[in-house]
Amino acid sequence: MNYPEYRPRRLRCNSTIRSMVRENSLAVTDLIYPLFVKPGSGLRDEVSSMPGVFQLSLDQLGNEIAQLKTLGIPAVILFGLPEGKDADGSEGYAENGIVQKAIRAIKAAHPDYYVITDVCLCEYTDHGHCGLLDADGYVQNDPTLDLLTRVALSHVRAGADMVAPSDMMDGRVAAIRTALDDEGFENTPIMAYSAKYASGYYGPFRDAADSVPTFGDRAQYQMDPANADEALRETALDIAEGADIVMVKPALAYMDVLRTLKNEFAYPICAYNVSGEYAMVKAAAANGWIDEKKVVLETMLGFKRAGADLIITYHAKDIARWLINKD
Repeated sequence: MNYPEYRPRRLRCNSTIRSMVRENSLAVTDLIYPLFVKPGSGLRDEVSSMPGVFQLSLDQLGNEIAQLKTLGIPAVILFGLPEGKDADGSEGYAENGIVQKAIRAIKAAHPDYYVITDVCLCEYTDHGHCGLLDADGYVQNDPTLDLLTRVALSHVRAGADMVAPSDMMDGRVAAIRTALDDEGFENTPIMAYSAKYASGYYGPFRDAADSVPTFGDRAQYQMDPANADEALRETALDIAEGADIVMVKPALAYMDVLRTLKNEFAYPICAYNVSGEYAMVKAAAANGWIDEKKVVLETMLGFKRAGADLIITYHAKDIARWLINKD
């Protein structure tokens, strides 16, 4: 194709033709909204590093879900702030843990609303790591699997529609799939955090979820940001173990990984637009340096173009309003 026989601008002349040949689109139904739940009542505490994002007490969840339903956002993913923490993260799998209570509260008010739960221990352990520690402070893989299955089972028994293990322990998808199937929950899907990187973009989330490690970092179990081929191996393992959806986290700096995984596996894939990505946009917009709406929608389309089928994003409410109003 050569100019002047081929003129790409012919298909950019007006909004009608641009919409007709558009290769990717963003819909409200692509979005999953993260919710942080905490003990207490009447609480709606804004996260200082994430404007517009709140830690909610259980009595606030009914109204929050009603708003999300009005906006057309089809699902939430829950994160809990427990009343207490210990070395085993026992409130993570307690029958009356904060997430278990939140699931029941949401289902009591909105039985058909889709609830996904994050399955991990870092919010519940007193050391802030995602598994059991040995005497030297190393996160033990295999002993942690039993606890993760207990977390997942407790969530599904409480009414969760999907579980999403985020711990990055080897073999946890198979352990959870087996446990769910053995309990008669074979129709409950698993969304695996398959390519979860040891990223600097998580800072605000750790404030929101009160999950900052008391020592060290999570590089011994989360992926090295330098690696892409490893993401193929991690994702292949999770699919083989029974994952129904795989995830790349963070999304913005890892669109190449999104595209590689989509090309390789042609599998449902979720992009997690994480807290640091959200906070950067909010800070720049507050200073008048960027057009927030334009940048957010462009970023979301980037995720879709890279291969994402679903997007977890703190921008979900704003995106829904923008798409509904279409202004």
